[in-house]
Amino acid sequence: MDIALILGLVIAFGSIVVTVIIEGGHLESLILPGPMLLVIGATLGVGIASGRLSDALRAFATIPKILIGKTQKPQAVIDQMVQIAEKARKNGLLSLEQDAAETDDPFLKNALQNIADGTDSEELRVLLEEDLHSKIKEKKHAGKFFKMLGGYAPTIGVLGTVVSLTHVLENLDEPDTLGPSIAAAFVATLWGLLSANFIWLPLGDRQGRLAQIEEDNKTLIMEGALAIQSGTPARLLGERLRAMVADHELSKEK
Repeated sequence: MDIALILGLVIAFGSIVVTVIIEGGHLESLILPGPMLLVIGATLGVGIASGRLSDALRAFATIPKILIGKTQKPQAVIDQMVQIAEKARKNGLLSLEQDAAETDDPFLKNALQNIADGTDSEELRVLLEEDLHSKIKEKKHAGKFFKMLGGYAPTIGVLGTVVSLTHVLENLDEPDTLGPSIAAAFVATLWGLLSANFIWLPLGDRQGRLAQIEEDNKTLIMEGALAIQSGTPARLLGERLRAMVADHELSKEK
């Protein structure tokens, strides 16, 4: 599990809390159900309205995976493809059917099964590229959805402040309540900015990064599978795949 998101949000929210305490403020003055409900609810509402309901549901379904952030190291992918290449060179391409049955990765399973079935190399490349594109496109769309929410939230926060200030102006005959009422009115703007920059935008950017890592790993699998099909020696295959990865990302760790 990658704790970057949780650690980052703890630091971010912790900074707000510490700042409020240092300034002599009270946290309860920032946690008002009305403004929070308006900002969160309206942001989700306009986000759902901006696309299809199924788009929003799929995006929110990715949140657990975003939080966990589990990814495979490129070196692990390369080692796996090298082992498969060694087996294919020793036992023939038909032996990859067993590897296809044993792997849990649908993309790798598809590649190995088509190699064992004798699919033409050009057809296999097109098939894998389309498979890769369709899988990554959905994940990137989820990231864009969260970033879209991050764009709506600040404006909705300002809208909430305008609504609250309208109520304040209706009660100018009660000067003793003006200060607290005006302060409460700006809580909506605070939560609009806070939810955008502390929740929605980090979720969107993190999902985009995880999708990019997955795309890079699947590209390694695709190029490795095509090289195995063409009979590339395992050592040369390893060197070719490592050349596709930045040096700092090459590690034995998973």
